[in-house]
Amino acid sequence: MTTWTDQTADRPISLTAPSGIDRAAHHRLDEAWLAAAWSHPTTRCFVVSGGQVLIDETPDGRTELVMTPSFEAPLTEAHRYFLGNDEEGVSYFALQKDALPGRIDQSARPAGLREAGLLLSPRDAGLMVHAVGLENWQRTHRFCSRCGERTVIAAAGHIRRCQACGAEHYPRTDPAVIMAVTDEEDRILLGRQVHWPEGRFSTLAGFVEPGESIEQSVRREVFEEAGVHVGPVEYVASQPWPFPSSLMLGFMARATSTDITVDGDEIHEARWFSREDLRTAFETGEVLPPYGISIAARLIEMWYGKPLPTRSVI
Repeated sequence: MTTWTDQTADRPISLTAPSGIDRAAHHRLDEAWLAAAWSHPTTRCFVVSGGQVLIDETPDGRTELVMTPSFEAPLTEAHRYFLGNDEEGVSYFALQKDALPGRIDQSARPAGLREAGLLLSPRDAGLMVHAVGLENWQRTHRFCSRCGERTVIAAAGHIRRCQACGAEHYPRTDPAVIMAVTDEEDRILLGRQVHWPEGRFSTLAGFVEPGESIEQSVRREVFEEAGVHVGPVEYVASQPWPFPSSLMLGFMARATSTDITVDGDEIHEARWFSREDLRTAFETGEVLPPYGISIAARLIEMWYGKPLPTRSVI
């Protein structure tokens, strides 16, 4: 019999579906090629600011990034990032600005990834997650970590160079593990972080430490946060998560103990849920489902056996 897990095992997680965009990294250092691409009439660009872009609904009900030809783009200095080409040869750029541009027709609206990632096509979502990740890194890494001097942008937004000491700095991505932990009764362990609203539960997660394998990180994080020992660990999938600069590595893990002792620093509460427990908690509002865009939702869904309820993006 086919289960929901069987049906969803290969279903793309949000922000990971094939986008059809070739990042064409070999062009990033070719200033002549980049200039020609920018001036080409088919080139399209969009503005990113503070992790947001403009999105708009089409007459047929789709949601799209608001993009313009490059010759209609707002002026910018060096903050122009080459994102790649599509199969038809169209080049895409993101422009980092202090504010999103206004729209004469007033139909477009600003949106962050938590909303737009669920609405946009794989192409647009892929372009957005690339642009947001670059923008955040660019805003927070303007000075050289070796000598303290200001750095300059290179490689179409993918390198910052220090002209004082010659150091090159690259976009940072922090590996983090996120895991659906189950016990011998096939209950799932969910926790609530200290700063989350009442009722919001999700899978446990944490950053990989230096000199640590990802399997070791899963076991350490679960024990540190909930006091539960973990045995077998199975990799499921990954998801870029630029909030601000993580790569989430998703796992299913089997607990070898069930007594819970929360750390009180990161996790305020943790509980074991059977499927019936979780269904009832969703129906009564005692538990809020995780954001649909997150890999946490997929991990819980794979165990739960059917789609989770949806909730509004905050």
